[in-house]
Amino acid sequence: MNPEKFREMQQAIRGENLDGWLFCNFRHRDQLADEILGIDPGTTNSRLWFYVVPASNEGASQEAMGILHAIEQNALDSGALPGKRTSYRSREELLAQLAPLAGKRWGCHISRSITAISFLDAGTAALLEQAGLKLVSAAGLLQRFKGLLSPAGIEAHERAAAHLYEIVESAWAEVQKFFAQGKPLYEGNIQRLMLEEFKKRYLITHHPPIVAAGVNSGNPHYDIAHNGALFKENDVIQFDLWAKEPGPAGIYADISWVGVYAKSAPPAAEKAFANLLQAREGAYQFIKEELEAGRRPEGADVDHRAREILDGFGYADAICHRTGHGIDTEVHGSGVNMDSVEFPDSRLLLDGSCFSLEPGIYFHDFGMRTEIDVYIKDGRPLVSGKDRQFTLLCC
Repeated sequence: MNPEKFREMQQAIRGENLDGWLFCNFRHRDQLADEILGIDPGTTNSRLWFYVVPASNEGASQEAMGILHAIEQNALDSGALPGKRTSYRSREELLAQLAPLAGKRWGCHISRSITAISFLDAGTAALLEQAGLKLVSAAGLLQRFKGLLSPAGIEAHERAAAHLYEIVESAWAEVQKFFAQGKPLYEGNIQRLMLEEFKKRYLITHHPPIVAAGVNSGNPHYDIAHNGALFKENDVIQFDLWAKEPGPAGIYADISWVGVYAKSAPPAAEKAFANLLQAREGAYQFIKEELEAGRRPEGADVDHRAREILDGFGYADAICHRTGHGIDTEVHGSGVNMDSVEFPDSRLLLDGSCFSLEPGIYFHDFGMRTEIDVYIKDGRPLVSGKDRQFTLLCC
């Protein structure tokens, strides 16, 4: 780990008012720990190791430290991590090594609500508490260190978003062409077009985009089998695509657009989209007003506002996912999520936060979600890419 990254880590610790960040791993179960510390996942990890990052370097007791088993004393070498190393052979020796950390508040990869970051097992947590350590969720640390975009990160995100909006335009133009010519069109045809555009634009993604027609649009995580379903007249068409530039500096963009395979939308689809749009824009307006008032809203607050709007339209039973997720080098990133019910997220929307706003409603015959990406810069929420979707696409 280079010194600049280490200082950023300590700055995040101080920002959360903690004494330090405590990493540990066993059999590489904590992928976040390996990733952040630069540990080669191919190294032997049959015994617990710990790595201690203090809030500052002032004083002998504030030195970074690795605690390793005697038979795996090189387990942290691939990370080129600063600080001293100590070793243990027994549970008693490990407790003695942990004793200097007692009475302090340590950020650890635990969370009662955000499962995606909760890697610390209950047994090891009990051991640490037995040694006198005070364990606090590292959710805020992860957001500050990994989930806030720098100015360069925002630029990378904006470039990816611009590409995605252009790809949606190309894809829908293809849909319109097939509709006008009366030729058969399958979901797989449009998905392949999008993937070809990714390749031409040097974008990468961890999963193909979603193209869902008719009843398939009611499945938020729909996967195309073979060539997928045939587009039929009046089908609701859901696009969901996400991609980034290659390399460690690439930041994802993630957008969803909705259309109808018809000259004009059926009333049910038109009404559902109009109501959904109010939830999306209501969530955005809530963020804007809170920030203008000098308040930093929680991710859970934003989700609650979107749900409140959809509930008012009678869609309580049609909502099956959160309003949004953090975005960074991963499409589902380490920053704050817009979630109040499934993985409630109390983290604040800090400058550099980047996230999706994608309320969705799903029925037995169709579903839809409209997704934009927002980032916070200088205390203001900014929507990335071109103008967001305000009208239902038609052929």
